[in-house]
Amino acid sequence: MESIAIIVPCYNEQEALPIFYEETTKVMSKLNYDYKILLINDGSKDNTLAIMKSIAEKDNHVKYLSFSRNFGKEAAMYAGFCNANADYVCVMDADMQDPPSLLPKMLEIIHKEGYDSVATRRKDREGEPPIRSFFARAFYRIINKISDADIVDGARDFRLMKRDMVEAIVNMTEYNRFSKGIFGWIGFKTYWLSYDNVERVAGETKWNFWKLTKYAIDGIINFSHAPLSAVSWFGVFMTMISFLTLLGIIIRKLIYDDPVAGWASTICVIIFIGGLQLFCLGVIGQYISKMYLETKKRPHFIIEETNDDNAIKIK
Repeated sequence: MESIAIIVPCYNEQEALPIFYEETTKVMSKLNYDYKILLINDGSKDNTLAIMKSIAEKDNHVKYLSFSRNFGKEAAMYAGFCNANADYVCVMDADMQDPPSLLPKMLEIIHKEGYDSVATRRKDREGEPPIRSFFARAFYRIINKISDADIVDGARDFRLMKRDMVEAIVNMTEYNRFSKGIFGWIGFKTYWLSYDNVERVAGETKWNFWKLTKYAIDGIINFSHAPLSAVSWFGVFMTMISFLTLLGIIIRKLIYDDPVAGWASTICVIIFIGGLQLFCLGVIGQYISKMYLETKKRPHFIIEETNDDNAIKIK
C-alpha cells in the first residue's frame, strides 16, 4: 500500500487544529493509503501543543514535532520534509484555507496524468484588502522577471509531491529558505489546481503586512541578484550625471564667470546623494547578512518534544 504524509505547520492554532484534524481524517479514511498526519508545533504560545498530544494519543496516524522555540513556517515545513518518510508528501495549513477535500483530486491527477506534484493557487483574492492584493500581484510579477524561480500568482504552499521532489527539497539545505521559490527552482512537472479562496475557519492570521513585505524581500534576495545589478548600474548612471553637471559648471564659469551659487542647492544635492549611497549600501548589506547567516551553519530547527521515535530532531 502506498503511503502519504501530510505536513501541517502550526503556530497558535488551538481553535482551528481540531477542526482541521476532523476534516482531514474524514477524507483520508476513505482513501486506500497508509497515511500519517505530521503536526509541527512552531513554538506556539497557546494550547496548540496540548491539543496535538491529545489527538496523537487517540490516533496512531498522528505524529507531532514540537520546536524548542518559534523558528518560523519555513523551518517547520523543512522539518516536515526531513521527517516525512512516505511515497507522497503534502503540505497544508491548519486554518482550513487549504481544503482537505481537494486531496483525492490531487492524488488522482498525479496518478493518472503523470505529474510529479500538484500545486494549488487561488482563483481570486476575494476578501483580501485591495492594497495587499496590489502589492502581492506586483511581487509575483517582479520576482518572475528577475529570478529563475517560477512562481504563479496566488500560489499557496498547499501542494502534493512525489518522493523524488521531496528529496530534492531536503537536499537544498540553505538556511534562508523561501519555499515558493524552491518549489519553482527545482523544476519537476507540476500541475496547477485552482480553487476559490477560503477564509480561515477559526483564529487570526499570523501574517500582517510587515511580515508579508519582509517575506517578499527575502524571496527576492534569495532567488535573484537583480537588486545588486540595479545598484551597480545606478552607480554608473549617477556618476555620468555628476560628470555632466560638473562639466556644465566649468563651462558656465569660463563663459559667464558665474559658477553655480547657493548653499541650499548644494546641501540638497549632498543629502540626496548621501541617501542614495545609504540605500545602495543597505541592498548590499542584505546580501551580506544572508551570507553571514549561511556561513554560521546553524540548525534550521531544534525539536524539543515528539512522539516519533525515528524523528530527526535537529538539522
